[in-house]
Amino acid sequence: MGYSEDQIRDILELKEWLTDEVEKRRSEIEKLKNNLAILDSVLKQSSFSKASSLKPNQEKTSSITADRESSVIPIKRTGDNSVIANAHVTAKEVVIVPSDDVKLDIETQPFKSFFLGRIIGGMESKDNLDVQNGKIDQDSVINCIINKDGNTIREILIKNYRERERVNEIINTAAWSFSRMIENSKK
Repeated sequence: MGYSEDQIRDILELKEWLTDEVEKRRSEIEKLKNNLAILDSVLKQSSFSKASSLKPNQEKTSSITADRESSVIPIKRTGDNSVIANAHVTAKEVVIVPSDDVKLDIETQPFKSFFLGRIIGGMESKDNLDVQNGKIDQDSVINCIINKDGNTIREILIKNYRERERVNEIINTAAWSFSRMIENSKK
């Protein structure tokens, strides 16, 4: 049974499209597996305790301490699972420190638009609404501070996260955002 040139061209295009779709799904599955691994790590380290049961970090002079009350959660790059940052979590703050060999430019997408704007900004908007409704004090609103050398992110301090679910979202979003930033900086 013979096929016309147009039919063969259509079949080749279909094959190429299916191959692309399979690769996209494979990448998405890998990202989902990485996020599950991060969540498993968080759950294991937290022993299923609520954020409110963690003891506050007593050190005020440094954003990162060797305090026993904090836990360190590795943030892994989607795709190759290499550690690209560490999240130091205490009852009061999350401090994300990129690995020494990872340079993240604050201007590289999707840092400002997605990580800061959509995720942290969304949490801040919700907190401000809770302040207006009298549910929380103004001092309890989430606060994000970025320490940098030039445009290179040195550390990200997120204070007043208040809920364990937020820590998970922050870490997962950082993993995804940082992975995209590394990819985008190579273009």
